[in-house]
Amino acid sequence: MGHGKEPVVRRWNGWGDEKIGYPLPESAAAFLGDLIGPGQELPDAALESVVTTVPPARHPEHPLISDAPLDRLLHARGQSLPDWINLRSGLINSFPSGVAFPESEDDVQELLNYGSRNQIRIIPYGGGTSVVGHINPEPDDVPTITVDLRRMASLVDIDHNSQLATFSAGITGPQLEEQLRPHEMTLGHYPQSFEYSTLGGWIATRSSGQQSYYYGRIEDSFAGGRLLTFAGPLDLPAFPASAAGPDLRHMVLGSEGRLGILTQATMRIRPVPEKEQFYASFFHDWNSGMAAVRDMAQARLPVSMLRLSDAQETETTLVLSGQDRLLPWADRGLRLLSYGQDRCLLLYGLTGKRKEHGRQRRQISSLVRAHGGLPVGGMIGDQWRKSRFRSPYLRNTLWARGYAIDTLETAVRWSTVGPTAEAIKDTLRNGLTGESERVLVFCHLSHVYSDGASIYFTYLFRRSADPVQTLAHWQKLKEAASECIVAHGGTISHQHGVGTDHARFLVAEKGKIGLQMIESARRSLDPDCLLNPGKLLGDRSSSLESDLRRGR
Repeated sequence: MGHGKEPVVRRWNGWGDEKIGYPLPESAAAFLGDLIGPGQELPDAALESVVTTVPPARHPEHPLISDAPLDRLLHARGQSLPDWINLRSGLINSFPSGVAFPESEDDVQELLNYGSRNQIRIIPYGGGTSVVGHINPEPDDVPTITVDLRRMASLVDIDHNSQLATFSAGITGPQLEEQLRPHEMTLGHYPQSFEYSTLGGWIATRSSGQQSYYYGRIEDSFAGGRLLTFAGPLDLPAFPASAAGPDLRHMVLGSEGRLGILTQATMRIRPVPEKEQFYASFFHDWNSGMAAVRDMAQARLPVSMLRLSDAQETETTLVLSGQDRLLPWADRGLRLLSYGQDRCLLLYGLTGKRKEHGRQRRQISSLVRAHGGLPVGGMIGDQWRKSRFRSPYLRNTLWARGYAIDTLETAVRWSTVGPTAEAIKDTLRNGLTGESERVLVFCHLSHVYSDGASIYFTYLFRRSADPVQTLAHWQKLKEAASECIVAHGGTISHQHGVGTDHARFLVAEKGKIGLQMIESARRSLDPDCLLNPGKLLGDRSSSLESDLRRGR
C-alpha cells in the first residue's frame, strides 16, 4: 500500500507546524523554577525509531486504505497530555491497522460497508486535535481503521438569502473561512485549535469557539447535515425551526463518532463584521472582575468575548509573554493605581457595526469602572488577537524545558463559580504534595452565560525521567480534579467533549437512564459496536498506565 498524499508539515509528537516556535524567555524559565522547581530536559524518542514499533497491519487489503507505518503512527494519538507522553516516549501500545483518506461520500460508505463485512472498527478522524482520547484505537487484537476526512474539505453550497452554507465535514477552520471570504460571510467559530480542527470534529464534540458570546456555540450554527451510518444515511434537513418531535441534530452533536460518520454539515453563517477589536481592563481582584463579567452577561451587553484571568494567570501570562522591558513599567504603574498582586486581567472583544463600536466600548468601560476596574485600551487585546492561535505552541517549549502542561474545564452556575474555581485550584495545587512535587495552577472564565460561566484551568508540573511516573502524576491530578468538578455540580466537559478521559464521569451528568437512551441510539445504528468504541460511553475503556506499561 502507498503512503497517504497529505504532506507532513505538523509535528508528529507535539502541537502545530514544525517551523513555528514559542521561545521561552530566561526570566520566564526562572519564574517557573521558583514556583515549581527547575525542569529536567529529557530526550524524546526519534521518529525513525518509533516508526519501527508499528506492528504489521491486520486488516484485509482495500484500495482506499493505507497500511504505511508512518500514516498509522500519525493517526495513533491526539493532543492530550497522555497522548504526548506516549508519543514523546515512543511507548505506544495501539495503532490503527490502516488509515483511509476518502474523497467522497461514496468512499465513506464503501469504508462502512467494508468495516461491517469484516467486523473491523472504524474511527472517524478530523484534525487530530482531541485532548481527551477521542481518536485513539483500543489496545486489543481487533483491527481498527482510522478514516481521515480531511480530503473532503469543500464548500458544497451557499444560500445567500437564507445565510446558510453547506460544507464537507473534513474542512478545517482556515479552509472554511477562506472559502466564505469571497462571499463576505463568516462562520466565526474560533476554538484554540482553529488552525487544524475540522467542522465535523467541532460538531461531534460540541465545540465552543473563543467568541461564542457573539457567534454562538457550534450547536447554535449547526442547521442540518448528513450522517452515514451502518443502518443507512441519516439526512438532517436544515429547517429554520421545527416542533416535529425530538431534534435529531442533538443526537449527532456530541456523539463523538459513535453513531456514524458526518460527511456534510449545513451551517448558519453571517456577514463579516464591519469592525472587530479586543480590549483589556484590570480589576483589583478576582471577585470584583467576576461580578463585572456576570453583570455584563446578564445585561446582554454587546460583547463577542469575555475572558477573565485570575491573579496567577494574569501574572504568568505577562511573564511568559517575553515583554521583559515593559513588565517593570506596567507593574509599577498598576501598583501606583492600587492594582497589586491580586489584580486580574479581563480581555473582551467588540464585534459588529462600525457606527456602534464607540458607544459599545463606552458602555463596557462604564460597567468596568463601576466595579473598580481600569480600562487600559487596545494594546493588550491586540497582542492577544495576534497570538490567539499561537499559545498552544508554548506546550512544545515547556515540554522541552522539562515541564508538562495540561488543561481542564467545566461550567457551573454563577452562584458556585467562585467556590468551584477555588476548590479545583486547591485540589490541583495540592495534588502531588505526597510526591514532593509542586503544581502551578491558574484559571480564567472562558465563556459566560446569563446563568453561569465556563472555568478553564491550566496546570503545570515537572516531568519525570520515567514517562510512566509522569503519566501517573497526570492521572492523579486529572482524577482528583474531575471528582471535584462533579462534587461541585459542574459539567465534566464544557468544550472538550468526553472521549475516554471523561467517560466514567458522564453518568453523574446524564444519569443511568440518560446513558441507556444514548446507548440505545448507538446500538440501533451500530449493533456490533464498531464505530469508535470506548469513547463517550466508556464501554471498552482501560487504564492508561497499564496500557503504557504494556506498550513498553
